[in-house]
Amino acid sequence: MSVLSYIELVQLVEDEVISPVSYDDINAASIDIHLGNEIVVESIPDNEHRIVDIHKREVFRCLKLDLNELGHYDLAPNEFILAHTREVFNLPLDICAEFKLKSSGARTGLENALATWADNGWHGSTLTLELKNFLRWHPLRLTPGMKIGQMVFHRTVPVPMKRSYGVRGRYNNDMSVQTVKE
Repeated sequence: MSVLSYIELVQLVEDEVISPVSYDDINAASIDIHLGNEIVVESIPDNEHRIVDIHKREVFRCLKLDLNELGHYDLAPNEFILAHTREVFNLPLDICAEFKLKSSGARTGLENALATWADNGWHGSTLTLELKNFLRWHPLRLTPGMKIGQMVFHRTVPVPMKRSYGVRGRYNNDMSVQTVKE
């Protein structure tokens, strides 16, 4: 498996493996990506002992917000939200990718808390991000369209279609932020 560099990344953009992308967002070994317009925030449970059963793929009580309407969202200290990228991904069978937070975001206390991997064949989707503010006292302002991270792409031996994420995955063709699916 090898990391794709600038010339190969330009080709991915031209082939619309990731779009929309400005050529200014193509780096030596990654492509900058931007925060989409919707987020999912946790809301107060119906009762104070509400448990989310991971095995049953239950969704925590939440509210979807449109950042275009709000203008921004101030992520409170220790708060966790789901967000998504503006960019849409259509990974071929020989390309996988991983999300990396921008270092300037990490230096302000922002963290992509959990999943970062995109398997070969994942398609027609924006990437859902799991963002958390690790600061103790300061909220972090998130605005739609801001640079939020970068994608690193890897070339692999092509995966058989029947074993690809395009066939086996739950999160294909998702054009917005997604909570857990059954």
